[in-house]
Amino acid sequence: MPVNKLIVAALAATVAVGGWVVTGSAQQLPLQPVKERGANITAAYEGWYSNPDGTFTLLIGYFNRNRAQTLDIPVGPNNRLEPGGPDYNQPTHFLPRRQWGVFTIVVPKDFGTKKITWTIVANGEKTEIPFSLTTSYQISPFKDVAMGNTPPVLKLAENGPEFTGPPRGFAATLSATVGQPLSFPVWVSDKGPSEEGRGRGGAPATLTLVMHRGPGEVKFEEPRPRPDFAAGGKATATATFSAPGEYVIRVQSNDSSGDGGGGFQCCWTNVHVKVNVK
Repeated sequence: MPVNKLIVAALAATVAVGGWVVTGSAQQLPLQPVKERGANITAAYEGWYSNPDGTFTLLIGYFNRNRAQTLDIPVGPNNRLEPGGPDYNQPTHFLPRRQWGVFTIVVPKDFGTKKITWTIVANGEKTEIPFSLTTSYQISPFKDVAMGNTPPVLKLAENGPEFTGPPRGFAATLSATVGQPLSFPVWVSDKGPSEEGRGRGGAPATLTLVMHRGPGEVKFEEPRPRPDFAAGGKATATATFSAPGEYVIRVQSNDSSGDGGGGFQCCWTNVHVKVNVK
């Protein structure tokens, strides 16, 4: 592994546990083994990057320390970001284990030394992780400096806008009805070194559908729909919703670098799709 990647890996490990605060009857240290159920959830601060307009983006994931327990924690006292929150479009549906780059927060040019803290209370345990513009947390999610790799490109319309890298805003807003399947197309392509499909059995990129937040359950016909690269990388996402309300689906594409880009914050793409269910 190149020296610069070793440095980044060390920083990533520091970021994941920086500012660790846990309260509860059974405190769990960051390096303790995960449990089947009953463990906590901690935010994972993956770093920040500069935007062309002078603002900054904070990239955030999480680690659900349970192998088999998915938790739903609505925005509020047990799932809040402050100051300015409690709602920053963070997830309310927490899948087991590590999830990368699930949402972002854009902060102003004059953010300086300020911090935003994400507090999560799960299974009676409270964790608080602060996010700041510390120099050592700066990342490059749109290009792997060592390999020259770039994230896959996602589109929700054949001739629509292209999305790459971390999520920002909503890529689309759709409508659905409880109990009736909603289908929408997704196009994926990969322009980076992984275009040859190394480590993916010939496929240049994969797709994963994840419930990000919502008042009920979402069932996906295929949680990992297969793109047809002979047809421009088109795939069809189909979801059925159990209750009315507003949902957010996360559509994730990974190239051969895998989840979290192998821990180097590049190269994968996440987009958020809002669905209003009646």
